[in-house]
Amino acid sequence: MVKAMAGCPAKMGFRMPAEWEPHEQCWMGWPERPDNWREHAGPARKTFERTAIAISKFEPVTICASTKQYPYVHELMQHQPNIRVVEMSMNDSWFRDTGPTFITREGGSDIGLSEQTIAGIDWEFNAWGGLGGGCFDDWSLDRSIARKIVEIERIPWFAHTMVLEGGSIHVDGEGTCITTEECLLNPNRNPHMTKLEIENELKDFLGVTKIIWIPLGLHGDEDTNGHVDNLCCFIKPGVILLSWTDDENDPQYEISVKALSALTQSVDAKGRQIEVVKIHVPGPLYITKEEGDGVLATGHAVPRVPGKRLAASYVNLYQANGGIIAPAFGDKKRDDAAREVLQKAFPDHEVVMVEGAREIVLGGGNIHCITQQQPVRPS
Repeated sequence: MVKAMAGCPAKMGFRMPAEWEPHEQCWMGWPERPDNWREHAGPARKTFERTAIAISKFEPVTICASTKQYPYVHELMQHQPNIRVVEMSMNDSWFRDTGPTFITREGGSDIGLSEQTIAGIDWEFNAWGGLGGGCFDDWSLDRSIARKIVEIERIPWFAHTMVLEGGSIHVDGEGTCITTEECLLNPNRNPHMTKLEIENELKDFLGVTKIIWIPLGLHGDEDTNGHVDNLCCFIKPGVILLSWTDDENDPQYEISVKALSALTQSVDAKGRQIEVVKIHVPGPLYITKEEGDGVLATGHAVPRVPGKRLAASYVNLYQANGGIIAPAFGDKKRDDAAREVLQKAFPDHEVVMVEGAREIVLGGGNIHCITQQQPVRPS
């Protein structure tokens, strides 16, 4: 069994690669719980299937499914040559937040770790806020997902006691990390830690030297307390894609303006001025009565209330090997406009818009939230 590693990853030469760096594979979970996904996750599974198949055209995909769901998913994917299905217990399928954060290093150092060029970080997970503030009241199975993944791959790992979800951070692979104060400084995560202490942990474990703090996440993103991956992401070093609206009466407008100000007034770890590419948010979109009524009320998960605005964003995408897998929300004009922005932003990639992404938003996230890239191991 691969054991946990000790020490400071950054001092060992580890860093978190940017998402556009080559991937060995992509990890996904399979939705199941009826008190988060409507109609016992039936509509969401179709979107997860489309997402997995779209990604598999560019890189291998591993789908983890519960004992109950494994036979169905295995049969569903048996003719997809670049997809494997493994059995794994979980509370829900948000692998961006429950899976490991992978870090890599070049081999050949003199610290006795030359054969270990990849590792995983197993952050503490409390279901986005813990009892009374999180999305679920039981996350005991999700706390083990990161460790299960690294053990399947026989990858060493670092355990961390700080509560952190993968969707709350984005890096450029060259020393810069972006995050939101709304999430990482929320008292329902690490109330005993100061902003400086959190920064130092990110630097020590992600191998970054510069943290750019954005005040708030996307409007309505209450489930995650404003994860950065719904608001903005790195396109390449020095360039960030930002969710935007021109409607000054939309609550999102002020949030985006504050984010734009924080970003354009910053320089990255290399001293570059941050360039921002704007992409308009869809909608606004709201939970319908049919959608809300389709979610089973058990008292163990945050309710999906009809009329609530959905935290929908085109930024919540997956950067695969040569492909951009992005959400489509069924509004052709908005979806086509988003595709055009993404194709200009990623000229060397094929942009694939996944239909039915609204179903993932109803559950509390989107394509980036349900995926976790495993980078190629440096030789």
